[in-house]
Amino acid sequence: MKSNASLYQTVFCTLLMLPLSFFLTTEVMAYPLDGADETGIRRLEGYNLIQQKKVKGKRLSRGALLKKDEVDLRLLGNTYTIPPQADPEFSKKVVGLLGNKVDRYGLAVIDFSNPAKPSIALHRENTEHNPGSVGKLMVALAMFQALADAYPDDTDARLRVLKETEVRADGVIYSDHHKVPLWDDISQVMTRRPIHVGDTANLWTYMDWMLSASSNAAASVVIRELLLLHHFGKDYPVSQEKVDHFYKDTPRPELSKILIAALQAPVDRNGMDSNILRQGGFFTREGKRRVWGTKSSANAKELLKFLLLMEQGKLVDVFSSRELKRLLYMTQRRIRYASSPALYKSAVYFKSGSFFKCKKEPGFKCWKYHGNILNLMNSVAIVEHPFRERKLHYLAVVMSNVLRKNSAVDHQTLGTKIHRFIEQKNGFDTSKKKN
Repeated sequence: MKSNASLYQTVFCTLLMLPLSFFLTTEVMAYPLDGADETGIRRLEGYNLIQQKKVKGKRLSRGALLKKDEVDLRLLGNTYTIPPQADPEFSKKVVGLLGNKVDRYGLAVIDFSNPAKPSIALHRENTEHNPGSVGKLMVALAMFQALADAYPDDTDARLRVLKETEVRADGVIYSDHHKVPLWDDISQVMTRRPIHVGDTANLWTYMDWMLSASSNAAASVVIRELLLLHHFGKDYPVSQEKVDHFYKDTPRPELSKILIAALQAPVDRNGMDSNILRQGGFFTREGKRRVWGTKSSANAKELLKFLLLMEQGKLVDVFSSRELKRLLYMTQRRIRYASSPALYKSAVYFKSGSFFKCKKEPGFKCWKYHGNILNLMNSVAIVEHPFRERKLHYLAVVMSNVLRKNSAVDHQTLGTKIHRFIEQKNGFDTSKKKN
């Protein structure tokens, strides 16, 4: 082995950070609070009781209080497609909000506040990066696609599989530091900790943990189940004996082919390009060891297309698009782009993720979200404002690579600037607003 200290530090620090590189704080929760009975996502009951002041906890922003039936697709029947060129004036003003960091950002924004005349801004929209935890959107899409393939004309059956399939965590969860919310019905206490081997919950809950708490362990369990659903179809869920035989007896190259087909084919089938928008495989080291995958990739334009197709009900079908949007509805403390105080009264549908790498550098400490080789922070958001009136409706994707700095505050500030600009563009009075 080479003894070059700089090379060793680069490799060591990169390996050290990989389990932490897909990041979203555990305080971000999704799915409308009144969905507990339908989904079996138990933590929703706890957060609902907090809002009723029956259990101690922080109450939510006004924009997080929509009921399940109020969270719906806003562009059904809309045929808009992303053009090759941005609207010059709108794009110029949005890009101008980036200031002196314009070369470190890629972004794509569509304002549908006037649905008959949408405006689109694009900047470095084709620059590809690792999506980090935003790649979990593709895992969710793949799961909904596999459910639709098994039950093309039976959404009740799909819901039944999501709610009634009990899933148990195994060694595929290693290693992950993200905490997930655990609600105890008896003590009526919400605790948070990483997923442990043996933790059992329904498939809906693991989907929720994957997207809301951004748990890499939960995402890897969902991918494990995705392979089984993709392989067994309507026979899923199957006995543990069949699960063991499948993973033990299927050659590793064949498992890899199944993984890639299950994760990436749905992207192409739903009108996007898997050469650009791609989740390569598992999110944990052990998952990657068990089943080989490929590299993950995304750019701002293709992620914007994902959001657009979801709002149009074109990700798999209307049912799947609607449930995916509900999984992205934020019902806890907001972070990064979505934490903008300007969005307090907005319904926000959001996913964020980070990916970073470090090398040895004099006077620089390699630590989380401060990479000096790569320091990606990605945010995708749909904003409806005010949350019930929906006078404003826009989709935004922000991808940054600002080295040596946690860009969370910058994303928050940009979220405020974009929102205020879109308010002004649509005739809102912003003269008395501080942010």
